[in-house]
Amino acid sequence: MATAKTVQIEAPGGPEAMKLVDLEIGDPGPGQIRIRHHAIGLNYIDVYHRDGTYPLPLPAGLGMEAAGVVDAVGEGVTHLGVGDRAAYACPPPGSYAEARVMPAFQVCRLPDAISFEQGAGMMLQGMTVQYLFRQTCHLQPGDKVLFHAAAGGVGLIACQWAKAMGVELIGTAGSDEKCALAKQHGAAHVINYRTENFVERVAEITGGSKVKVVMDSVGKDTWDGSLDCLAPFGMMITFGNASGKVPPVDLGVLGAKGSLYVTRPTLMTYISTRERVQAMADDLFEMVASGKVKINVNQTYPLSDIQSAHRDLEARATTGTTVILP
Repeated sequence: MATAKTVQIEAPGGPEAMKLVDLEIGDPGPGQIRIRHHAIGLNYIDVYHRDGTYPLPLPAGLGMEAAGVVDAVGEGVTHLGVGDRAAYACPPPGSYAEARVMPAFQVCRLPDAISFEQGAGMMLQGMTVQYLFRQTCHLQPGDKVLFHAAAGGVGLIACQWAKAMGVELIGTAGSDEKCALAKQHGAAHVINYRTENFVERVAEITGGSKVKVVMDSVGKDTWDGSLDCLAPFGMMITFGNASGKVPPVDLGVLGAKGSLYVTRPTLMTYISTRERVQAMADDLFEMVASGKVKINVNQTYPLSDIQSAHRDLEARATTGTTVILP
């Protein structure tokens, strides 16, 4: 039986908790495929799994996203075949590996026009933007949106997607360089939250009318200010906790600030059926193949240096998309 180098944790912890081990990989069972990875995505949810914010049964593999070639198919799998290029962003964790056996229903065939590196770096981030823009709220041309962490992987896709839709995206980032990057990718306005008060700047930019939607993966640090940026009946979408979990909320505050809506979506809910995940992936593939959204891989790390990749991600030293190469 073949083995594959695989990253595992035996207990939650810092980057040093991740170990590279040789694991046996068998043949796929019913509804499964075996995929040999060419590129692996790095995402903040991987940090939450590693540090125990989102607990996993231990020992655990990490990583939710990768692209590669299918080399074996189990009984009942009809949408993929041996030799197909494929990409995914889905549970169970375990993509930090040279190869793996996994459930097939959320794995999508990767178009030839999209490289393995792009595929590995865009599925989770790109389908996140897809559900935020197309499903959690239905944005229309001219709508104003505040998007935190606009120079991150999800953010740079969001900037481009917003521009393609005619949405006026106001992006925040933590340095002038990151703000410039968001602007280059289509943000209508940018705010350096380290040197500017983003609540005051949003009020200035919008002439006091504020925004229809705030999309926030930062969490605790931006929660209160984000609510103050919303127009009456506005929607607060919190989809990550990079600065820590949002503290308990007094729902009365939502009424006082303008009958606001709050939601906490996750990608896993949106990709819960084969039909839904394929439709979302097709929308994303079309946006990328058309050139409306470009996936720029700004950092690569070898699988053997996964600890450095996590340290840089947590230090906010990365921009855009990061890919791990097995």
